[in-house]
Amino acid sequence: MIKLLLIEDDTNLSYIIKSSLEEIIGDYEVNIAANGVEGLSLLETICPDIIVSDIEMPGMNGVDMVKKIRQTDAEVPIIFATGKVSPKDVITGYGAGANYYVKKPFLPEELDAHIKSLINLRTDTKVRIKNAQRQIGKYLFDTKNNCLIYNSKRQKLTGRESQILELLLDNKGEVVRRDDILLKFWETNDFYTSRSLDVFINNIRSYLENDDAIKITNIKRVGLLMNFD
Repeated sequence: MIKLLLIEDDTNLSYIIKSSLEEIIGDYEVNIAANGVEGLSLLETICPDIIVSDIEMPGMNGVDMVKKIRQTDAEVPIIFATGKVSPKDVITGYGAGANYYVKKPFLPEELDAHIKSLINLRTDTKVRIKNAQRQIGKYLFDTKNNCLIYNSKRQKLTGRESQILELLLDNKGEVVRRDDILLKFWETNDFYTSRSLDVFINNIRSYLENDDAIKITNIKRVGLLMNFD
């Protein structure tokens, strides 16, 4: 199953693409956003295998959205499906971080072929992603995409949440000093950053609440201890 994030402001076209990929071609799960702002919001929750986006959209255009995505995710493949395919537009799109262009109008089979070709070209990346999935009790921790996976459901983590969780996981069964965490990620250990760390730890605990065996224990005046079966 290919999980696709489609960003398209034309409601009729987005419905046609979704229906064609899911019902005619098959092996797709298509999630739709109407503009770049909605696309970024949805990206935080679904962790797509590939993104297909228009360029000219209200709110936030495709180029600006892709620039923001590439600030935190350098790997997810992105295809621009657009009528803007002049040499200048193509150069701008690739410069923003897109991987491929499909010119409108196109057949669903054409889009499918481009998607699968791009994914196949990134087989080595998929292997690295698989290797980056670490087990935490009943969860899989996708360190590459900053996701926790439980019963096929994905919980997106912020970059900082993912960094802290990975540090605790690397030191499972050992106390990690609070000062070491603060200095590593904030470069200071003042009152405000300490409170921020508490917020991140509470968030991580809530994400892992479906497995009672996973414990992140606060060792008073020392640090944090992670354990699970």
